[in-house]
Amino acid sequence: MEEVEQTAGERQAGGSSPDSTSSRVSASVNTTLTEKKPEAGPAKLGPVGWARWFWRTLTSMKTALILLFLFALASIPGSIWPQRGVSDAAVVQYFDDSPRLAEWLDRFWLFDVFKAPWFAAIYLLLFLSLIGCVLPRTKAHLRELRRKPPAPPRNLVRLPQHASFESDLTVETAAARLRARRFRVTTGPDWVAAEKGYLRETGNLVFHVALLGLLVAVGMGTLYGYRGNVLVVEGEGFANTVAAYDRYMPGQQVSAESLEPFSFALDDFQATYIASGERRGQPLDFEAKLKVTDAPGAPERDYALKVNDPLEVNGTQTYLIDHGYAPTFKITDGKGQVAFDGPVPCLVAQPANFTSECVIKVPDAQPEQLGLLVAFRPTTVPLNNDWVSVFPGAANPTAQVYGAFAGDLGMKNGRPQSVYELDPASLKKMKPLVMKADPLAVGKKLDLPGGTGSIEFTGVKEWIALQIAYDPGRMPAFVASTLAVLGLVLSLTVRRRRVWVRVKDAPAEASGGSGHEHDRKHVEVGGLTRTEGSDFSDEFAEIVSVLNPGVKDAR
Repeated sequence: MEEVEQTAGERQAGGSSPDSTSSRVSASVNTTLTEKKPEAGPAKLGPVGWARWFWRTLTSMKTALILLFLFALASIPGSIWPQRGVSDAAVVQYFDDSPRLAEWLDRFWLFDVFKAPWFAAIYLLLFLSLIGCVLPRTKAHLRELRRKPPAPPRNLVRLPQHASFESDLTVETAAARLRARRFRVTTGPDWVAAEKGYLRETGNLVFHVALLGLLVAVGMGTLYGYRGNVLVVEGEGFANTVAAYDRYMPGQQVSAESLEPFSFALDDFQATYIASGERRGQPLDFEAKLKVTDAPGAPERDYALKVNDPLEVNGTQTYLIDHGYAPTFKITDGKGQVAFDGPVPCLVAQPANFTSECVIKVPDAQPEQLGLLVAFRPTTVPLNNDWVSVFPGAANPTAQVYGAFAGDLGMKNGRPQSVYELDPASLKKMKPLVMKADPLAVGKKLDLPGGTGSIEFTGVKEWIALQIAYDPGRMPAFVASTLAVLGLVLSLTVRRRRVWVRVKDAPAEASGGSGHEHDRKHVEVGGLTRTEGSDFSDEFAEIVSVLNPGVKDAR
């Protein structure tokens, strides 16, 4: 006891009191509380976090719609500018007419839209986005299809559509009548839950799956299909080999051995035009008469090839896409030898009257090679000291040599040349022979000066341009397109709706004391549609009328 008192006294002597100790503790606590805590910075996403964020963004429905819009938008340039492999001559003409603009367009792949890297990027992103959108929604929809309609809410009066009546309706009868209207039905002790309209979401999913299938079909055609262009003159033929194509564009998985081994010969080509009236000169019909051999050793068959009516051999289709004239010439060189004798396919310069420009290269002429520029007119008439064609049909064909040159054609210098033009670099080294001679009728001959030879206009043939294509994704694309339209129709026309029926015993006073109180039921019916903006009142009134035939209009 004395020690305790002594210790207390020592504390008092040292100037330490309970009040001062409390003050120090309080000050320490306040100091601790007032210390500024470090603020937490924003969470940093690692590689996995960024990958998840990118995948969630890519697979959102908003992104899929944007990519679908971009995919359609990116296809538009393919219908504005001519495309290589489809209209090669038009592409060449575009470069001749607007070389600077064509060069810039070509830098952005606008003459090869569907092979452009930016088009492939949109295609692949849309493909991934649709997969990410469709798969989770398909799983959720399958779960919902297996799920029964939910039990009715406590208060049916609060639903957008509701009605009540007194009837002898039972739960079993109500369920049977709703099933007759193609509702999915589940029942409880005193209630019925019914729902229909699942085809709306099914149609929506079918639409998106069909779009996915359409992309797959396009990819199949790109990988396993091929396309090529070839020009065939009357009297000549074609065999489906890589070497026979003027332009050949195979898919990545296509080999030369996989081409269908068919062949055909062009016997005749007929183009029919309107002969009189305001529409004079406009085409009526085009028909190429072919003799087709489907496979080596197979019997030959006749086929009339027309526009939009292709020749098909085991999935390979041959389309008629263009035509023109191929006048025939016989060219004799300076030594009296026939250096050239045959047709010359000409480019159409004026489609309205088929005035065409022909380039004839005679590398075998001696002692010098010859190059000639010829204007072909199918129906020639004089006009103001000149000659013009007034009709696309070959009623009065003429060939006018407007440029003849002798010298080196430059065909052995290793540089590629177009068969439809003379190399300007070579022309500078050649000496001009003839400029703007009189037109030659069929059978007429023009002697070239300086003993360099002669040219004779011997006749007129026609050429056709064909596109030959094999696309294994064509039929899958057609099926996918049909399913997409069907799914879109279902998603836009079908409404999702739910109906609940609750059956309770009617109050005794409601039966009027007839002694049959236990037969009368108080029936409540509620309904709603899960489709925003749709009206369910008319159908709901019909449902109430079916449940209680005594009520004519339940609205």
